[in-house]
Amino acid sequence: MKYDFTTLPDRRGTNAIALDDIGHEGAPGAPKEGFDAIPMWVADMNFATCPAIQEEIIRRVQHPAFGYFNISDKYYQSIIRWQEKRNGVTGLEKKHIGYENGVLGGVISTLNVLCSRGDPVLIQTPHYIGFTHALQYNGYRLVHNPLVRDADGIWRMDYEDMEKKIVENKIHAAIFCAPHNPCGRIWEPEEIRKAMEIFEKHDVWVVSDEIWSDLTLNGHKHTPVQSVSEYARNHTAAFYAPSKTFNLAGLVGSYHIIYNDWLRDRQAKASTMSDYNNMNVLSMHALLGAYSPEGEEWVDELRETLSGNINFACDFIRNYFPGVTLMKPEGTYMLFLDCEEWCKAHNLTIDELLVLGTDVGVAWQPGWLFNGPWSIRMNLALPLQKVQEAFNRLKQYVFRT
Repeated sequence: MKYDFTTLPDRRGTNAIALDDIGHEGAPGAPKEGFDAIPMWVADMNFATCPAIQEEIIRRVQHPAFGYFNISDKYYQSIIRWQEKRNGVTGLEKKHIGYENGVLGGVISTLNVLCSRGDPVLIQTPHYIGFTHALQYNGYRLVHNPLVRDADGIWRMDYEDMEKKIVENKIHAAIFCAPHNPCGRIWEPEEIRKAMEIFEKHDVWVVSDEIWSDLTLNGHKHTPVQSVSEYARNHTAAFYAPSKTFNLAGLVGSYHIIYNDWLRDRQAKASTMSDYNNMNVLSMHALLGAYSPEGEEWVDELRETLSGNINFACDFIRNYFPGVTLMKPEGTYMLFLDCEEWCKAHNLTIDELLVLGTDVGVAWQPGWLFNGPWSIRMNLALPLQKVQEAFNRLKQYVFRT
């Protein structure tokens, strides 16, 4: 490979949540003496970012003035080119794109246009904990539409329950996640289309989190939600960012794609009311470096690396962790383990199992945060050697047969 995905950067002392928060409240416990912590909880990557991003930022930093600035046309054109080449998006124009400090902020701004505080919002569970906090803090009521696993263990949408919940709760807005976090599903076009038919039938608008869309695994392909029908194009606000793809969360910077003029104008107004939703000049240049030809090459190698990590982990779990099941992720770099059978067989709670792992330095995350009561979420965006080390520790000290 051209890029280095075998070296684990030393993030200690850099205020990195993934490492420096371990052992503190709200984070995995500190490991016992003799074990170092392997960060497998926070959803950022333990890889150095694409060199083109650093180079682009350095070029800008060499100019000593950092005053007020306008967003460059190159920023918009980079997004248009990226979306067309990576996701097959056509007809995307500068006016359809808007800056967001973060996906969650954009989600709330959109809901503030479509709903009244206290309104119910449909969301599929398990779901990202950030949705729980953002919606509840802003006065919205989450109505859960649980995903179900089929006979092959694949997460599927429950369309009957979806429609039932929409009708019973008089729902006008739904949160969609594609690819899905934490389940790792990449929805097929027909699956999205079927959901959109239900949304159209009941006049439901869609807020689609597609921040993981670049991180598809083992040949799977992302379908933009707005692409499946005319209704989807005109009744969906989609949110993207280079942050997950290129490990840029600390720089802050996301964007939306909204084709509907009415929604876009009002969402833009809602997002500016705090007078805070403004771009950082360095985050703009980070995107320019990310969405470059070198960035594309880097992402392709990253996806190959992540696919290898996922393949190793899923084979290892199947062979050595009896009673632990999961769907092999099609996208993201997260695993979502179902440990119910194992816990009940060993008379342990999920929290006790989590401690067994953190004691030996496997810093993983409770799935109940994501509405998975018997689940654990694991981040595999590390060099394969560290993933192997973590799973061998789990085999030796935790999931002993």
